[in-house]
Amino acid sequence: MNISDIPAEFAPVSMARSWPEGLVIRAERPEDVDGLTVLQGLPKFREGTLRLPYPRRKDVEARVSQSSPDKVSLVGYLGEKLVAAAGFTRFAGRRGHAASLGMGVHDDYSGRGIGQAMLGELIEIAENWMNIHRLELTVFADNDPAVRLYQKLGFEIEGTLRDFAFRSGAFVDAYAMARLRE
Repeated sequence: MNISDIPAEFAPVSMARSWPEGLVIRAERPEDVDGLTVLQGLPKFREGTLRLPYPRRKDVEARVSQSSPDKVSLVGYLGEKLVAAAGFTRFAGRRGHAASLGMGVHDDYSGRGIGQAMLGELIEIAENWMNIHRLELTVFADNDPAVRLYQKLGFEIEGTLRDFAFRSGAFVDAYAMARLRE
């Protein structure tokens, strides 16, 4: 699919960016709940998050139904398959210049540039449409591919959060990472 073949509502926000062949990124919708529930239950996807096993559809549906002008939630599709989810939420008050970001890619589709495309769209929206100066996230310290991706797109490790979470029977560290708009 060429960029000119993508409907305008699904074209990259920044025309300087490109997406993997066939990837469509768009705003999350209520009809994505089933796909998001499946995505969140995948072992590798879940391992990179704070989610518990066996996500409940009603919990995913409740989160999807909560909209806010300070929240951006995107999904990525290849054909009919939901392969990624990403988003950020702007903080309030004196932290209104910053937002917390989270994302994940389907277990069977990692390493194909989907995460980079999703993250690129979030950065573009945050910095050039919502005037967010600081994007921040936490990532498990043992998630090398994610850490490399974040660093590639300008995020820096600001610190290590020791014993940040309990996962698979053990405490794991996480990095606090952030990207500041130049």
